[in-house]
Amino acid sequence: MATKQGILICGHGSRDKAGTAGFQELVAGLVPRYPDRVIDYGFLEFAHPIYAAAVERMYQQGVRNITAIPAILFAGGHAKNDIPFEMNSLQQQYPDLKITLGRHLGISAPLLQLARQMVEQAEAGLPPVPREECCLLLVGRGTNDPDANSEVAKLTRLIWEGLGFGFATTAYVGVTKPLLADTLPLVESLPYRRVIVLPVFLFTGVLLKRIYSQVEAHQAASAKEYVCTTSFGSDELLLRAVDERINEVEFGSPNMNCQLCKYRIQMIGFEDEVGKEQTGHHLNVKGILFEEEQKIGAKKGLLPQLKNLLGI
Repeated sequence: MATKQGILICGHGSRDKAGTAGFQELVAGLVPRYPDRVIDYGFLEFAHPIYAAAVERMYQQGVRNITAIPAILFAGGHAKNDIPFEMNSLQQQYPDLKITLGRHLGISAPLLQLARQMVEQAEAGLPPVPREECCLLLVGRGTNDPDANSEVAKLTRLIWEGLGFGFATTAYVGVTKPLLADTLPLVESLPYRRVIVLPVFLFTGVLLKRIYSQVEAHQAASAKEYVCTTSFGSDELLLRAVDERINEVEFGSPNMNCQLCKYRIQMIGFEDEVGKEQTGHHLNVKGILFEEEQKIGAKKGLLPQLKNLLGI
Protein backbone atom coordinates (compact mmCIF):
# COMPACT_ATOMS: atom_id res chain seq x y z
CA MET A 1 0.00 0.00 0.00
CA ALA A 2 1.42 3.39 -1.02
CA THR A 3 2.23 5.85 1.78
CA LYS A 4 -0.16 8.77 1.89
CA GLN A 5 -0.18 12.16 3.63
CA GLY A 6 -3.10 12.96 5.88
CA ILE A 7 -4.65 15.97 7.59
CA LEU A 8 -6.64 15.40 10.78
CA ILE A 9 -8.89 18.23 11.95
CA CYS A 10 -9.29 17.91 15.72
CA GLY A 11 -12.61 19.21 16.97
CA HIS A 12 -13.91 19.55 20.49
CA GLY A 13 -17.33 17.96 19.96
CA SER A 14 -20.80 19.22 20.79
CA ARG A 15 -24.02 17.98 22.31
CA ASP A 16 -25.75 19.98 19.58
CA LYS A 17 -26.15 18.16 16.26
CA ALA A 18 -26.17 21.46 14.37
CA GLY A 19 -22.78 22.25 15.89
CA THR A 20 -21.39 18.91 14.76
CA ALA A 21 -22.85 19.48 11.29
CA GLY A 22 -21.12 22.88 11.11
CA PHE A 23 -17.79 21.30 11.96
CA GLN A 24 -18.30 18.62 9.30
CA GLU A 25 -19.08 21.36 6.77
CA LEU A 26 -15.74 23.00 7.57
CA VAL A 27 -13.90 19.72 7.00
CA ALA A 28 -15.78 19.18 3.73
CA GLY A 29 -14.61 22.63 2.61
CA LEU A 30 -10.98 21.62 3.14
CA VAL A 31 -11.17 18.47 1.00
CA PRO A 32 -10.96 20.18 -2.43
CA ARG A 33 -8.12 22.40 -1.18
CA TYR A 34 -5.90 19.37 -0.56
CA PRO A 35 -6.75 16.87 -3.32
CA ASP A 36 -3.54 14.90 -2.74
CA ARG A 37 -4.21 14.33 0.98
CA VAL A 38 -6.53 12.18 3.03
CA ILE A 39 -8.66 14.59 5.08
CA ASP A 40 -10.45 13.32 8.18
CA TYR A 41 -11.69 14.59 11.52
CA GLY A 42 -12.30 13.54 15.08
CA PHE A 43 -13.72 14.89 18.34
CA LEU A 44 -12.42 15.14 21.88
CA GLU A 45 -15.79 14.50 23.52
CA PHE A 46 -19.56 14.23 23.00
CA ALA A 47 -19.37 13.10 19.37
CA HIS A 48 -18.00 10.43 17.08
CA PRO A 49 -15.55 9.67 15.58
CA ILE A 50 -13.12 10.17 18.42
CA TYR A 51 -9.53 10.86 17.38
CA ALA A 52 -8.54 7.20 17.71
CA ALA A 53 -11.23 6.10 15.24
CA ALA A 54 -10.25 8.80 12.74
CA VAL A 55 -6.55 7.87 12.95
CA GLU A 56 -7.39 4.20 12.51
CA ARG A 57 -9.47 5.02 9.45
CA MET A 58 -6.64 7.06 7.94
CA TYR A 59 -4.07 4.39 8.77
CA GLN A 60 -6.19 1.77 6.99
CA GLN A 61 -6.11 3.99 3.89
CA GLY A 62 -2.32 3.94 3.86
CA VAL A 63 -1.65 7.23 5.64
CA ARG A 64 1.68 7.21 7.49
CA ASN A 65 2.18 10.94 8.03
CA ILE A 66 -0.57 13.01 9.68
CA THR A 67 -0.72 16.75 10.19
CA ALA A 68 -3.12 17.27 13.10
CA ILE A 69 -4.73 20.71 13.44
CA PRO A 70 -6.75 21.64 16.54
CA ALA A 71 -9.93 23.40 15.40
CA ILE A 72 -9.80 25.33 18.66
CA LEU A 73 -9.83 29.13 18.79
CA PHE A 74 -7.72 29.79 21.89
CA ALA A 75 -5.03 27.90 23.77
CA GLY A 76 -6.74 26.72 26.94
CA GLY A 77 -6.58 23.23 28.39
CA HIS A 78 -7.92 21.54 25.26
CA ALA A 79 -5.13 22.87 23.03
CA LYS A 80 -2.36 22.69 25.64
CA ASN A 81 -3.10 19.37 27.31
CA ASP A 82 -6.03 17.30 26.04
CA ILE A 83 -5.31 17.21 22.32
CA PRO A 84 -1.50 16.80 22.69
CA PHE A 85 -2.15 13.98 25.18
CA GLU A 86 -4.46 12.26 22.69
CA MET A 87 -2.00 12.64 19.80
CA ASN A 88 0.96 11.43 21.87
CA SER A 89 -1.04 8.41 23.02
CA LEU A 90 -2.04 7.55 19.46
CA GLN A 91 1.52 8.03 18.22
CA GLN A 92 2.67 5.29 20.59
CA GLN A 93 0.14 2.86 19.11
CA TYR A 94 1.46 3.19 15.53
CA PRO A 95 5.29 2.90 15.40
CA ASP A 96 5.37 3.56 11.63
CA LEU A 97 3.00 6.54 11.76
CA LYS A 98 4.17 10.14 12.30
CA ILE A 99 1.69 12.58 13.81
CA THR A 100 2.72 16.26 13.82
CA LEU A 101 0.49 18.52 15.88
CA GLY A 102 -0.06 22.09 14.73
CA ARG A 103 -1.18 25.14 16.67
CA HIS A 104 -4.70 26.12 17.62
CA LEU A 105 -6.29 28.69 15.29
CA GLY A 106 -5.70 31.73 17.50
CA ILE A 107 -5.84 35.33 16.28
CA SER A 108 -4.85 35.69 12.64
CA ALA A 109 -5.48 38.11 9.79
CA PRO A 110 -8.20 35.89 8.22
CA LEU A 111 -9.95 35.59 11.59
CA LEU A 112 -9.96 39.37 12.05
CA GLN A 113 -11.30 39.84 8.54
CA LEU A 114 -14.02 37.30 9.28
CA ALA A 115 -14.97 39.12 12.49
CA ARG A 116 -15.33 42.36 10.53
CA GLN A 117 -17.46 40.57 7.96
CA MET A 118 -19.72 39.18 10.69
CA VAL A 119 -20.19 42.64 12.25
CA GLU A 120 -20.99 44.16 8.86
CA GLN A 121 -23.49 41.41 8.12
CA ALA A 122 -25.19 41.98 11.49
CA GLU A 123 -25.44 45.71 10.72
CA ALA A 124 -26.75 45.19 7.20
CA GLY A 125 -30.40 46.16 6.80
CA LEU A 126 -30.50 48.08 10.09
CA PRO A 127 -30.87 51.84 10.32
CA PRO A 128 -27.37 53.32 10.08
CA VAL A 129 -25.76 54.23 13.40
CA PRO A 130 -22.22 55.66 13.51
CA ARG A 131 -19.78 53.13 14.97
CA GLU A 132 -18.61 55.63 17.58
CA GLU A 133 -22.17 55.52 18.96
CA CYS A 134 -22.07 51.73 19.21
CA CYS A 135 -20.63 49.37 21.80
CA LEU A 136 -18.98 46.06 20.95
CA LEU A 137 -19.60 43.23 23.42
CA LEU A 138 -17.39 40.29 22.55
CA VAL A 139 -18.32 37.05 24.31
CA GLY A 140 -15.90 34.16 24.76
CA ARG A 141 -16.44 30.65 26.03
CA GLY A 142 -14.35 31.17 29.16
CA THR A 143 -11.69 28.79 30.51
CA ASN A 144 -9.63 28.32 33.66
CA ASP A 145 -6.51 29.39 31.74
CA PRO A 146 -5.76 33.15 31.95
CA ASP A 147 -3.63 32.96 28.81
CA ALA A 148 -6.60 31.81 26.71
CA ASN A 149 -8.93 34.33 28.35
CA SER A 150 -6.49 37.14 27.65
CA GLU A 151 -6.47 36.22 23.96
CA VAL A 152 -10.23 36.79 23.87
CA ALA A 153 -9.70 40.22 25.44
CA LYS A 154 -6.94 40.94 22.91
CA LEU A 155 -9.30 40.09 20.07
CA THR A 156 -11.81 42.55 21.54
CA ARG A 157 -9.21 45.33 21.50
CA LEU A 158 -8.14 44.61 17.92
CA ILE A 159 -11.72 44.68 16.63
CA TRP A 160 -12.54 47.76 18.73
CA GLU A 161 -9.72 49.80 17.26
CA GLY A 162 -10.00 48.28 13.79
CA LEU A 163 -13.69 49.02 13.35
CA GLY A 164 -13.91 52.25 15.34
CA PHE A 165 -16.46 51.34 18.01
CA GLY A 166 -17.13 53.95 20.67
CA PHE A 167 -16.45 51.37 23.36
CA ALA A 168 -15.83 47.64 23.64
CA THR A 169 -15.71 45.12 26.43
CA THR A 170 -15.31 41.38 26.93
CA ALA A 171 -17.51 38.87 28.72
CA TYR A 172 -17.59 35.09 29.03
CA VAL A 173 -20.44 32.62 29.06
CA GLY A 174 -18.89 30.41 31.76
CA VAL A 175 -15.94 29.37 33.96
CA THR A 176 -14.35 32.81 34.30
CA LYS A 177 -15.42 36.39 34.92
CA PRO A 178 -16.94 38.70 33.95
CA LEU A 179 -19.92 36.57 32.98
CA LEU A 180 -22.23 37.74 30.22
CA ALA A 181 -25.17 37.89 32.62
CA ASP A 182 -23.23 40.32 34.85
CA THR A 183 -21.87 42.38 31.95
CA LEU A 184 -25.15 43.11 30.17
CA PRO A 185 -26.42 45.42 32.98
CA LEU A 186 -23.11 47.29 32.88
CA VAL A 187 -23.35 47.78 29.13
CA GLU A 188 -26.92 48.93 29.60
CA SER A 189 -25.71 51.86 31.71
CA LEU A 190 -23.33 53.11 29.00
CA PRO A 191 -24.34 55.94 26.60
CA TYR A 192 -24.39 53.88 23.40
CA ARG A 193 -27.42 53.43 21.16
CA ARG A 194 -26.56 50.06 19.73
CA VAL A 195 -24.69 47.07 21.13
CA ILE A 196 -23.12 44.58 18.73
CA VAL A 197 -22.76 41.22 20.48
CA LEU A 198 -20.02 39.12 18.88
CA PRO A 199 -19.82 35.55 20.26
CA VAL A 200 -16.39 34.08 19.55
CA PHE A 201 -17.46 30.56 18.57
CA LEU A 202 -16.58 28.53 15.51
CA PHE A 203 -20.00 26.90 15.23
CA THR A 204 -23.41 26.91 16.81
CA GLY A 205 -24.01 24.82 19.90
CA VAL A 206 -25.32 24.78 23.44
CA LEU A 207 -23.23 27.73 24.65
CA LEU A 208 -23.89 29.93 21.62
CA LYS A 209 -27.62 29.40 21.99
CA ARG A 210 -27.30 30.28 25.68
CA ILE A 211 -25.69 33.59 24.70
CA TYR A 212 -28.50 34.38 22.26
CA SER A 213 -31.08 33.51 24.91
CA GLN A 214 -29.49 35.78 27.54
CA VAL A 215 -29.20 38.69 25.12
CA GLU A 216 -32.77 38.24 23.93
CA ALA A 217 -34.08 38.21 27.51
CA HIS A 218 -32.09 41.35 28.32
CA GLN A 219 -33.27 43.10 25.15
CA ALA A 220 -36.91 42.60 26.17
CA ALA A 221 -36.46 45.05 29.04
CA SER A 222 -34.07 47.48 27.33
CA ALA A 223 -34.49 50.58 25.20
CA LYS A 224 -31.13 49.90 23.56
CA GLU A 225 -30.72 47.87 20.40
CA TYR A 226 -28.81 44.60 20.83
CA VAL A 227 -27.65 42.87 17.66
CA CYS A 228 -25.95 39.44 17.69
CA THR A 229 -23.61 38.13 15.03
CA THR A 230 -23.50 34.54 13.84
CA SER A 231 -20.77 32.03 14.69
CA PHE A 232 -17.71 31.93 12.43
CA GLY A 233 -19.04 28.92 10.51
CA SER A 234 -17.24 27.43 7.53
CA ASP A 235 -16.53 30.70 5.75
CA GLU A 236 -13.69 30.93 3.24
CA LEU A 237 -11.79 33.15 5.65
CA LEU A 238 -11.90 30.48 8.35
CA LEU A 239 -10.65 27.94 5.83
CA ARG A 240 -7.72 30.28 5.14
CA ALA A 241 -6.98 30.40 8.87
CA VAL A 242 -6.81 26.59 8.87
CA ASP A 243 -4.57 26.73 5.78
CA GLU A 244 -2.15 28.93 7.71
CA ARG A 245 -1.84 26.39 10.50
CA ILE A 246 -1.32 23.52 8.05
CA ASN A 247 1.39 25.49 6.24
CA GLU A 248 3.10 26.23 9.57
CA VAL A 249 3.43 22.53 10.30
CA GLU A 250 4.79 21.68 6.88
CA PHE A 251 6.94 24.72 6.08
CA GLY A 252 7.56 26.58 9.34
CA SER A 253 7.23 26.27 13.10
CA PRO A 254 3.95 24.98 14.56
CA ASN A 255 4.94 25.72 18.16
CA MET A 256 2.47 27.69 20.24
CA ASN A 257 3.56 30.65 22.33
CA CYS A 258 4.40 29.29 25.79
CA GLN A 259 5.65 32.55 27.33
CA LEU A 260 2.44 33.03 29.31
CA CYS A 261 1.43 29.39 29.78
CA LYS A 262 0.43 28.56 33.35
CA TYR A 263 1.92 25.07 32.92
CA ARG A 264 5.35 26.40 31.95
CA ILE A 265 5.95 29.50 34.10
CA GLN A 266 4.72 30.81 37.42
CA MET A 267 1.71 32.84 36.38
CA ILE A 268 0.38 34.91 39.27
CA GLY A 269 -2.39 33.01 41.00
CA PHE A 270 -1.56 29.72 39.25
CA GLU A 271 1.86 28.94 40.72
CA ASP A 272 0.86 25.44 41.82
CA GLU A 273 0.10 24.36 38.23
CA VAL A 274 3.66 24.79 36.90
CA GLY A 275 5.04 21.50 35.58
CA LYS A 276 1.79 19.58 35.79
CA GLU A 277 1.76 16.31 33.90
CA GLN A 278 0.23 16.53 30.45
CA THR A 279 -2.94 14.47 30.68
CA GLY A 280 -6.36 14.51 29.11
CA HIS A 281 -9.37 15.17 31.29
CA HIS A 282 -12.15 14.16 28.93
CA LEU A 283 -11.69 10.40 29.04
CA ASN A 284 -15.04 9.85 30.77
CA VAL A 285 -17.03 11.58 28.01
CA LYS A 286 -14.97 10.64 24.97
CA GLY A 287 -17.38 9.93 22.13
CA ILE A 288 -20.24 9.75 24.61
CA LEU A 289 -22.96 10.84 22.16
CA PHE A 290 -21.87 8.83 19.15
CA GLU A 291 -24.20 6.59 17.19
CA GLU A 292 -23.14 2.95 17.12
CA GLU A 293 -23.69 2.60 13.40
CA GLN A 294 -21.01 5.26 12.79
CA LYS A 295 -18.24 3.01 14.10
CA ILE A 296 -15.90 1.51 11.55
CA GLY A 297 -17.20 -1.89 10.49
CA ALA A 298 -20.03 -1.79 13.03
CA LYS A 299 -23.17 -3.81 12.49
CA LYS A 300 -26.52 -2.17 13.12
CA GLY A 301 -28.33 -3.60 16.10
CA LEU A 302 -30.79 -2.82 18.84
CA LEU A 303 -28.54 -0.49 20.84
CA PRO A 304 -29.05 2.61 18.63
CA GLN A 305 -32.81 2.06 18.76
CA LEU A 306 -32.69 1.74 22.54
CA LYS A 307 -30.62 4.92 22.83
CA ASN A 308 -33.09 6.83 20.67
CA LEU A 309 -36.00 5.50 22.73
CA LEU A 310 -34.34 6.68 25.94
CA GLY A 311 -33.36 10.00 24.41
CA ILE A 312 -29.60 9.50 24.79
